[in-house]
Amino acid sequence: MVEYEESTLRFWDQFFGPNKGYVEEQYELYKQDPESVAPSIREIFDKYGAPIWLHEDSTTVSVSQAPSNTDVKKLSSAFRLVEAIRRYGHLEADIYPVSKHKDPHTAEIDPKTYGLTEEDLRNMPASWLWDKAPAGVENGLDVVKTLKKYYTGTITFEYDHVNNDEERKWLFDLIESGNARLELLTEERKQLLERLAEVEGFENFLQKTFVGQKRFSIQGLEVMVPMLDEIVDHAKEDKVNNIMMGMAHRGRLAVLAHVLGKPIDKIFSEFNAGADKELIPSEQDSRNIHYGWTGDVKYHFGAEKVIENEGNPLKLTLAHNPSHLEFVNPVVNGFTRAAQDDRSEKGYPKRDINKAFSVLIHGDAAFIGEGVVAETLNLSGLPGYSTGGTIHIIANNLLGYTTDREDGRSTRYASDLAKGFEIPIIRVNADDPISCISAVKIAYEYRKRFNKDFLIDLVGYRRYGHNEMDEPRTTQPLLYKEIDNHPSVANVFASSLIEKGYIKEEDFQKITEKIESNLRAIYNSLIEKEDADVEVPYMPEVLKNGLDHFNTAVDLNVLKKLNKDLLKRPEGFNGFKKTERILKRRENALEEGNKVDWGTGEALAYASILRDGIPIRITGQDTERGTFAHRHMVLHDVNTGEKYCPLHGLEDANASFEIRNSPLSEVAVLGFEYGYSIESPETLVIWEAQFGDFANVAQTMFDQFISSARAKWGDKSNLVMLLPHGYEGQGPEHSSARLERFLQMAAENNWIIAYPSSSAQFFHLMRRQAMLGGRDEARPLIVMTPKSSLIRNPRMASEGKEFSEGRFELLRNQPNFAVNKDAKQLLIGTGKIMIDIEEAMEQSGGSYDWMRIVRVEQIYPFPEKELKRVIDEMPNLEEIVWVQEEPRNMGAWDFVDDYLRELKKEHQSLRYIGRPDRSSPAVGLPNVHKEEQQQIIQQVINPEGGNSSARN
Repeated sequence: MVEYEESTLRFWDQFFGPNKGYVEEQYELYKQDPESVAPSIREIFDKYGAPIWLHEDSTTVSVSQAPSNTDVKKLSSAFRLVEAIRRYGHLEADIYPVSKHKDPHTAEIDPKTYGLTEEDLRNMPASWLWDKAPAGVENGLDVVKTLKKYYTGTITFEYDHVNNDEERKWLFDLIESGNARLELLTEERKQLLERLAEVEGFENFLQKTFVGQKRFSIQGLEVMVPMLDEIVDHAKEDKVNNIMMGMAHRGRLAVLAHVLGKPIDKIFSEFNAGADKELIPSEQDSRNIHYGWTGDVKYHFGAEKVIENEGNPLKLTLAHNPSHLEFVNPVVNGFTRAAQDDRSEKGYPKRDINKAFSVLIHGDAAFIGEGVVAETLNLSGLPGYSTGGTIHIIANNLLGYTTDREDGRSTRYASDLAKGFEIPIIRVNADDPISCISAVKIAYEYRKRFNKDFLIDLVGYRRYGHNEMDEPRTTQPLLYKEIDNHPSVANVFASSLIEKGYIKEEDFQKITEKIESNLRAIYNSLIEKEDADVEVPYMPEVLKNGLDHFNTAVDLNVLKKLNKDLLKRPEGFNGFKKTERILKRRENALEEGNKVDWGTGEALAYASILRDGIPIRITGQDTERGTFAHRHMVLHDVNTGEKYCPLHGLEDANASFEIRNSPLSEVAVLGFEYGYSIESPETLVIWEAQFGDFANVAQTMFDQFISSARAKWGDKSNLVMLLPHGYEGQGPEHSSARLERFLQMAAENNWIIAYPSSSAQFFHLMRRQAMLGGRDEARPLIVMTPKSSLIRNPRMASEGKEFSEGRFELLRNQPNFAVNKDAKQLLIGTGKIMIDIEEAMEQSGGSYDWMRIVRVEQIYPFPEKELKRVIDEMPNLEEIVWVQEEPRNMGAWDFVDDYLRELKKEHQSLRYIGRPDRSSPAVGLPNVHKEEQQQIIQQVINPEGGNSSARN
């Protein structure tokens, strides 16, 4: 017997007599060529298949005997109309508080478009068009009116792009059961009104008191605050530990004040001065809020708040954010992932997505305009970056500074980008607070149930210009004529409550007067600053101290055991034979007479750090294997494809090790790792660029977050960035990690920039960085790492005792070259060129007793004391030479130049050897590169000195 769904039975059950004959005729045509029948008929057969009476066993199917004269074309048209309302109802939805001058009517959901009259619809039973039509919906016209109510009101939905059937059905049932919009109790409505009045009163007070000062007012989107309140309430019910939030400027002060609980007097004081006095907070609690020593503008700062919740405290975190708007998105998701991970045991971290979730508030122009948004959305479903779903809110004020929608995006809505990631979308009118609260509840429940992102497009307006110093009527005169005459949401909501008898007009007046009075009292409590002189803050003293007190050596027997464990495999694991042979060579690397190459040294560094109980997270493009096929930290079974990480099999590991291949993203992934390092300071978080120059794409993260976050905001990070660097003839894009850019931003000991030239140096450097985690000395580390020409070069390898003794050397004597303190020339350089020089000198067989060579392994903080000691112990020194393979206007020369001039004595000269100034980092022809490289080396080893730079 053929089995049919109830809806299919009901559909075919309605055809009799001539209609059945017509359908059979059309089906025969459809079978031969679907394009030969009308689209409306084709849609029926696509959805319901062949008419059930055409099946041989159709006699077993129960068919209603009630006659029907419904024309099949009318019925199919009605079906199309109903589906159109579900799919396109948002086009006619009442989601715009202003800009209503545009006709909201859309042909897609007009019965006339489908050749239907009201009478046609009234003659169709509701059950034919809507399986679960609610009580009171009796015919097709009722169906259309009810569905329009659900899909074209002040809250509307787009979810047809979501491919998961379970998710779509959940949303479908929620909407069409009529339960999408909440019904609040009288007291809840009053509380909501008071909250809106508080937000509006706060903004109005700022507008009157601090005239013309920037604050990026929330006005027009005030309902955002009670929406966030609703999220917090749900999180408290579910005993969530953390809500991580990120937002741009719009409404930030209101969110800080009302959601994060930042003291109002502190906010007032950050406006610097009122109409008649200098301001400082009067309360001790306010003065105890600290940031970095250089600070930032008030609408960039974040805050934290802990809410006691019956023994399950809930921590709210609003991330600090620069003016680069959406770049905070991946940072916040990094916070969230770190808060979800349990890193206490070996293997991958154990994740509990219910411990934390993120809320991101976007600008409408920025959401669609900034590429970092798409990159961050792409992270949402990836195993190394997923956080169990983010709640997105677009604070949609219809404008991007002075740019209209027509000039700001190619899509209909700002939110359309989310469709590509199958994120459900609710659009809601910011003048209907109950619909807005309803949207939040749906978003929260969806995230909780499906662990996926959800987006709310909160459509409002901005009452003032982009900032309060801006005049928007210059560029949007018609829109602002409407806004000027439009009441605030608090007044709109109050009017509706008064009209329905929930409150009286004088009740609302009392609320607003009380809010104004409270704010005035806080302002009046501020005291005048007696001393007009501003005390300039400085960086913490601890950052000025060196890092040589960390003991990074590891006992040789411990290292041998770790190395042995790294070669163990699970029973039955069949690794790729070529890879296993390569790894097998590491077995005796620590024995006397052997050396440890770069890949082995890196593995031992991580293994020893895990043994110390410090978790590690390392990500990047192709990081599991390594761009240069040296790492192989994730192995693949050739028969099953199963993965195995040797660092997970360490017997002595006391913390988690997470290694992930990242998507082809730099800015979002780096931001994510930075956020992770902030939230989990005890973890050694590492990001590796596939090639060092790829870091260019993440420049905003370096500029606005990593280099300056501590000075601006007080955020501490010990994030490591591995940037492959070195000139191998691969052209402009795969030569330079742009060392000069990081050195240009180096100040106040904000980070460490190193260029280690041996596996032992890298080992000690990474162990030292791991030990910085969670300490006041913590700071990011940027490492110029070797590429293919060096990564297996035996000159980069180190003996076992170099790992079990000593520490990271800031300044290193050239290996295999005698230290001659009587030399007349001191050659200084970094990295790959120094290995090339070592090799050339050895091959030449010449005598170089006139020269002493040192490598600068840590360029910043510059080893000034160590280099001074070298210079002081060379009584015959006449010339200091700096050598580099980068062009003169790149690399480290412009940075070290000042230090070298300070250190050299009066009778000593300073000379540069390297490529001349160039606009491009490197030439594109391998033979030209080789010639240039040889010229640099010959100038170094030629006792006459040669020219000061390589020729073009």
